[in-house]
Amino acid sequence: MSVTDPAAPADTGLSYDLEGKRALVTGAGRGLGLAVATLFVQRGASVALCDIDEPAVNAAAEELGDEAIAVHCDVTSAASVQGAIDATVGAFGGLDVLVNNAGIEIGKPMHEISEEEFDALMSINVKGVWLGMKHSIAALAASQGAIVNMSSVAGLGGAPLLGIYCASKAAVLRMTQTAATELRETGIRVNAVCPAFIDTEMVARLVDPFEAATQAEFGDVVALKQGRLGTAEEVAETVAFLASDASRFVTGSHYVLDNALTASVM
Repeated sequence: MSVTDPAAPADTGLSYDLEGKRALVTGAGRGLGLAVATLFVQRGASVALCDIDEPAVNAAAEELGDEAIAVHCDVTSAASVQGAIDATVGAFGGLDVLVNNAGIEIGKPMHEISEEEFDALMSINVKGVWLGMKHSIAALAASQGAIVNMSSVAGLGGAPLLGIYCASKAAVLRMTQTAATELRETGIRVNAVCPAFIDTEMVARLVDPFEAATQAEFGDVVALKQGRLGTAEEVAETVAFLASDASRFVTGSHYVLDNALTASVM
């Protein structure tokens, strides 16, 4: 499935300082969440890696060393989210950054999505982000910290097989804007990141249903629409910027990472 470009940068050359920041990243056992947590540690942050997959998140945190802890977290449970925040504050003495990354995808036409699948998408992708913001406010207000919500270019428009996923990511954008306005006086900044197709397990799972539904090669479509797959590390760089003091006047915004996918009408 990989669409590569020999000219794709291995290192962006950017470096947003996160020294001393205390962060919580959901869905950090793999994929984008793990890439974000890894970059944060490299930039000097202490990070709580939170995930419902305990073996994956335990292994990830162990690999990252002393500045990382693993926390079991079910983002659909208020008690579990509050427990993860409490564990982070207890371990690090406070919280400066919350990255609401946990999410799922289901690649089916809307009329084939079951009620249970609809509920799962909305519960994890929307309720999970809301609970993270809701229960982190007290800790983040104390540090005048930042929230970064993982949305998607799917939240900017419709896409075949991803109708309910698109709806969930659009909801994340609207919540981000509202929270930024409501929380501005507390000093908490709230922004979102909207990646296109990124080289992750989640995107890999969409290849077969996409090709079956469209009779088109997934790699050809990616090459045509966005040139190549993005990397998790490229997404993490933008999250690091939004978590850093370099973005201290940025709130209520969303950053589109799509190599011009949404810029073209052809």
